[in-house]
Amino acid sequence: MSTRAPESAGTVGTVGTQAPPAVRLVSIRKRYGKVDAVDGVDLTIAEGEFFTLLGPSGSGKTTLLRLIAGFERPDEGYVELRGDDVTLRPPYARDVNTVFQDYALFPHMTVADNIEYGLRVKRVPRAERHERVAQVLATVRLGGLGDRKPTQLSGGQRQRVALARAIVNQPEVLLLDEPLGALDLKLRQEMQLELKRIQEQVGITFLYVTHDQEEALTMSDRVAILRDGRVEQVGTPVEVYERPASDFVAGFIGVSNLIERDGRHVTVRPEKIRILDDTEQSEPGAHVESGVVREVIYLGAVTRYVVDLEAAGQLVVVRQNLDNAEQALQARGRRVRLAWQPEQAFPIEHRGSGRTDLEEEA
Repeated sequence: MSTRAPESAGTVGTVGTQAPPAVRLVSIRKRYGKVDAVDGVDLTIAEGEFFTLLGPSGSGKTTLLRLIAGFERPDEGYVELRGDDVTLRPPYARDVNTVFQDYALFPHMTVADNIEYGLRVKRVPRAERHERVAQVLATVRLGGLGDRKPTQLSGGQRQRVALARAIVNQPEVLLLDEPLGALDLKLRQEMQLELKRIQEQVGITFLYVTHDQEEALTMSDRVAILRDGRVEQVGTPVEVYERPASDFVAGFIGVSNLIERDGRHVTVRPEKIRILDDTEQSEPGAHVESGVVREVIYLGAVTRYVVDLEAAGQLVVVRQNLDNAEQALQARGRRVRLAWQPEQAFPIEHRGSGRTDLEEEA
């Protein structure tokens, strides 16, 4: 294992008297056999930030979480928590807690006893334990349910208990490993908003792992997109969606169009493209391409069109169903003109990422 870099190399995120970052990963590498699960990752996560590790299965996001928690040790690099090198410390000696997808609640204990358990291990006085449990139950909106057993709760309520048990210890960093994966879609969407509300209320740094792009965009202050153990891009949800750094990021975060013109790869999001009516003129300066509608997919609020372009390639266009949606279904086989403003499309690095969402839809 590599030793900690000398201080003369500089400390990312610490300028003058500025507080050190909540989490700092420097040149982290973790191998399993001949596979680099994490391949030279550098990350800095600010205190109080809701930071998400986003990527497909096998991208290294859960391994990174385990390295921060102390469940694994890196083969190279080091881990800092608030400026302290914790690379060799066991999990119990790190000021972090982890929330898992399966809740990991004690079924024979009440909700209150589950939440209180960590405080009892730390020998916190009884009166303070009861006060903190009551406070955290109110925070997660489970007040009055402390006497129930986990089996008497819904999936969403059990997830809130697991969250309450983690934050009652007031850790510096809370690690969340796909905690909403077992919930149905509607409940998962509700819990996304709840998690963000709770994080803002308690002020703890949240480090969230998911493969769900909507979760990442909904909750995060910043997102790191991982691929094959490496970080492809770090940025705010707006930055990674509107200005993806590569074709992989563009295809993984929502649906993205990638076309090649004059030897350059250009990307444009489906909602940025207008389908011009037969007599409609494009806006001044707009880029216009002609093509034939190959597929029409009705999605309720919007309709998605797949258009084969005359100049080679294809585009997906999304249009809101503000008028008669049944007319949209009759567009298949029709020649159309597509238009977008130059600033809504930009060159992108092509790294051979395989199939994009566009190709899968087609």
